[in-house]
Amino acid sequence: MSIRRIGTYAALLVLAAGAGEALGDGFETIVLKDGQRVVGDVVAEKPEALYVDLGYDLLKVPRESIARRAKGEEASGEVVAKPGTTVADPSGFFATGSLRPAPVKELVAKHGEAVVAIETPSGKGSGFLINDQGYAITNAHVIEGETRIAAILYQNAPGGGLSRRRVEDVEIVAINPFFDLALIKLPLGADVKPGHAILGSEEVNSGDSVFAVGNPLGMERTVTQGIVSNRSRNLEGQLYIQTDTAINPGNSGGPLFNQRGEVVGVTSRGARADMADNLGFAIPIAYVKDFIRHREAFAFDKTNPNSGYRYLDPPRRPRREKPEGLIGKPGESK
Repeated sequence: MSIRRIGTYAALLVLAAGAGEALGDGFETIVLKDGQRVVGDVVAEKPEALYVDLGYDLLKVPRESIARRAKGEEASGEVVAKPGTTVADPSGFFATGSLRPAPVKELVAKHGEAVVAIETPSGKGSGFLINDQGYAITNAHVIEGETRIAAILYQNAPGGGLSRRRVEDVEIVAINPFFDLALIKLPLGADVKPGHAILGSEEVNSGDSVFAVGNPLGMERTVTQGIVSNRSRNLEGQLYIQTDTAINPGNSGGPLFNQRGEVVGVTSRGARADMADNLGFAIPIAYVKDFIRHREAFAFDKTNPNSGYRYLDPPRRPRREKPEGLIGKPGESK
């Protein structure tokens, strides 16, 4: 019997245990022998199993399946949020969480404000804010080599809908072209307080529901939905989340959300339409967290040619002769 199966019988056992055995403040991370984790309040302990309140249902976890238990945080040291809450990462730069599942429509309305459009002279991509200071994640290939970067914010407007706000002079903070990740900073005014994304757990499994928000082919605020096709696809030595969620040019750098509205990956590449369909790939959130935590190692330096910075030459006149219609010499009045 699967340890994740939740039944009425298990719920009745917990209720019968009585208030004396309930551990209302027993929020724990239970690491299973197969590597999975269960996060919640341990409401009762029996000789053969633990009963965990997930916030929306009760789960019976056989003791024989438990590898270890940790109060509040995992053995890796990463802080784990109590179900339905968020916590700040020890770096203080982003937030992680264990949010409540909800329909995609509700999740887009709640978390979609964190998604931004990235515009450069070469094209358009996507990104997402990770804190209220204007820092955002995108793909390195979206901004690499660019000297002028702008971003479009989409904020919830009173009465419904979104207001569109363009932000110029976006700064490159850190860039790692090997993992195709970049950290940028939007210069926000004091009156701008956009929402930011919550970085989710690294536990992603084949069959999980996911959705993306981005700007494919310049069509802003496009939502596509699918599932995780493979949780660890090796492409050129790097692991990706493979998904059948539609990923097209312009989605690059945007977030891949799970069914709780947490970001589990950064959409970065897809198969060409003439080769295959329903093949999209996202950089796992584990890479993103490590990149942010070690951002000083990848700090952007415009004097370093390896940082991807280049100046674009101005367009040249196609013909050297004087253009028709000009009268007189330079400095003379007409």
